[in-house]
Amino acid sequence: MKRVGVIGVGEIGRAVVTGLCEGEGSSDDRSDDRSDVRSDDRSDVRPDDRSDVKSPAVFLSPRGARITAELAARYADVAVCADNQEVVDRSEVVMIAVRRQDRHEALAGLRVGGDKVVVNVMAGVGNDDLRRTLATDAPLVRAIPLPAVRERRSVTVTYPSHPAVNSLFEDLGGVLPAADEAAFNVFSALTGTLTTHYWYLATLTSWAVAHGIPSDEADGYVRSLFQGVGRALSDGTRTLHQLAADHETPNGSNERIRTTWFDGANGGALNQALDDLLADLN
Repeated sequence: MKRVGVIGVGEIGRAVVTGLCEGEGSSDDRSDDRSDVRSDDRSDVRPDDRSDVKSPAVFLSPRGARITAELAARYADVAVCADNQEVVDRSEVVMIAVRRQDRHEALAGLRVGGDKVVVNVMAGVGNDDLRRTLATDAPLVRAIPLPAVRERRSVTVTYPSHPAVNSLFEDLGGVLPAADEAAFNVFSALTGTLTTHYWYLATLTSWAVAHGIPSDEADGYVRSLFQGVGRALSDGTRTLHQLAADHETPNGSNERIRTTWFDGANGGALNQALDDLLADLN
């Protein structure tokens, strides 16, 4: 894949572009792909010096000027287009990452030929909905890229499976094609727990501060504590339940907190929250 377009360059769009561009290769062999993009959008660009993945030419929509200008200045393979139609026309794969409530305005009148592949990363917007909006017979693939794709360390769930999209996300940390849209929605619901995890860590920090620990020390220690836990997750030989068991001793501190705080009622409430979210997604 040589040309990727991104319509809607927010945090996820920026993460995808960063992950794609911090790889091997310069724009020299793709100069024709970018030749008539406005020159003022390409000023002060430079090639990135990391290597692992050959980066494609990336075309960005003009909306979100601060982020797009930053990316175009940072990476030689990135250019800002005059409008969304130009993004589509220049790209093989078009990623649509606008906010759900902005999609009709952003995509109105857009012409997407059947030779394109459209990646839909809008949360809560199904492909049937998007196909009606675009009035296209192009392949549509839903995807759930997470911020860690910027470091090429995040598995991205997709549906339906498509070789070009699989290849794109394989380069960003891995791809997990869902069996069907119902399974895709289950994975989507799981992503809704991310900020809960951060809030849990913030609550631990606040508790320590309330007991006299300086804020910076509490914050640094909690981060260090759970970064170590995160590294343990790379051990795929043990299930998550096994990892939990291996980190606690009978009647120890970890077991005490787990069994008194994360009790049946607490676990049930989490399951119910996920069930309710899944119902909305379905």
